[in-house]
Amino acid sequence: MTSAATPAYRRLSVEERRRQLLGVALSLFAHQAPEEVSLDVVAEAAGVSRPLVYRYFPGGKQELYEAALRSAADELELCFAEPPAGPPTERLTRVLDRYLAFVDQHDAGFSALLRGGSVAETSRTTAIVDEVRRAAADQILLHLGMPSPGPRLRMMVRTWIAAVEAASLIWLDEGKRPDAGELRGWLVDHLVALLTATAATDPETATAVAALLAQESADGPVGTLARRVLPVVADGAHLL
Repeated sequence: MTSAATPAYRRLSVEERRRQLLGVALSLFAHQAPEEVSLDVVAEAAGVSRPLVYRYFPGGKQELYEAALRSAADELELCFAEPPAGPPTERLTRVLDRYLAFVDQHDAGFSALLRGGSVAETSRTTAIVDEVRRAAADQILLHLGMPSPGPRLRMMVRTWIAAVEAASLIWLDEGKRPDAGELRGWLVDHLVALLTATAATDPETATAVAALLAQESADGPVGTLARRVLPVVADGAHLL
């Protein structure tokens, strides 16, 4: 009597094995703080030996962590890439949907990454995180039609990026409440409000806002926000 055939072991290429180990490590780092993930855990999850992990990452866990972080950063940067078509706030809505989905999938690791304080944190890991922030700001400025902004507009956009990070961390702390769609809508409104306030004293931002409004529709995020805000500020008419 013959036994059932078992699948033949397939030796992975160097690149395939590296991608596999990075994928496993990224999944582990996504749900545990870096200091809680040992090479033994990575090896067991990947179904390989510890020496094999060292073969691909001779710098040990620190090198593996930085490589996994680089992989996550590349994925996160892609969240902000959006074709320049349609109203800007609708593009931003799609960007934030992807971003919040990433946060949701990498919750614990995302928190450890942005809060810092990990024993795995180095100047290199900090530089990777800062690179994502700069890339995100550059993408937002492109959608505003201002790829080379002055200091006020750039500061405003970077302030908004920081607020998005902070809101994401609070969202995780609060058990992902409100739901992602509601949070995304609030973050879009937040950017519009910051743009409006900055435009009041900065001609360059005012130009960006005028161009944005020309592309928006009455039933889009800006029109909806305007209709909601007007009753709130109506009692302040005596201040004008």
